[in-house]
Amino acid sequence: MSAVPDVTLNNGVRIPQLGFGTFQIPSEQTRETTLAALETGYRHIDTAQMYGNEKEVGQAVRDSGLDRADVFVTSKLDNGAHAYDDALKAFDGTMDELDLDHLDLFLIHWPLPGRGDFTETWRAMEEIYRSGRVKAVGVSNFQPSHLRRLLEGAVVVPAINQIEVHPYLTQDAVRSFGAEHDIATEAWSPIAQGKVLGDPVIAAVAERVGKSTAQVTLRWHLQRGDIVFPKSVTRKRIEENFDLFDFSLTEGDMAEISALNRDERTGLDPDHFNG
Repeated sequence: MSAVPDVTLNNGVRIPQLGFGTFQIPSEQTRETTLAALETGYRHIDTAQMYGNEKEVGQAVRDSGLDRADVFVTSKLDNGAHAYDDALKAFDGTMDELDLDHLDLFLIHWPLPGRGDFTETWRAMEEIYRSGRVKAVGVSNFQPSHLRRLLEGAVVVPAINQIEVHPYLTQDAVRSFGAEHDIATEAWSPIAQGKVLGDPVIAAVAERVGKSTAQVTLRWHLQRGDIVFPKSVTRKRIEENFDLFDFSLTEGDMAEISALNRDERTGLDPDHFNG
């Protein structure tokens, strides 16, 4: 089993760079699938209130037999709980669902710029962080304009911005802004919901290194320095997605894959999505 490298966040907390995502995994499959990931070697699990599977993620972590300190768990605030008091109550709900003694990372799931003031939501996140029940707080789907507004009044700088990133959406501007402010980037939809897997450029690299196109794409993410968490409900694919540490991509490979960018989203546009 290859060791997964850690990324050190801006408050000193360490997060495994490769994790396991649970988006769109039905709750009845989540415990078994998450256990399979933990047995494979993943030590970073990503869930969210809106996924409806926090309870099963918590069960899997407890049932795994692993030391709680060895598993990094992330959840995210639901879009209907952006008001200060609602956010505090929603976090309590997450902790009840997970039934864990602490949470490692809690994120605002979407900025919802047309629905209210996410700076008030961030005040609640800072209060949650000060409570000691979560090791780090951050945001998800925030654009540079959203981050600038948040940082104007923030006491705590977000540790992470979790955004859609893949070879067809390289997100260079958002990543650069994050790097300038010591905000780590996490990549969701890392293979563009499968759209990049048939790309001839990625296929050519995969043939050269003797890996699948999914493995090459995930390796591209890792070598860029982003935190990535692929999702699958198939044990073979879960294991394949973890097998990324016995090969590397050349600078030329990296440049060719990055050049595939077409600013193409598979998900919603954070500038216009308001829940």
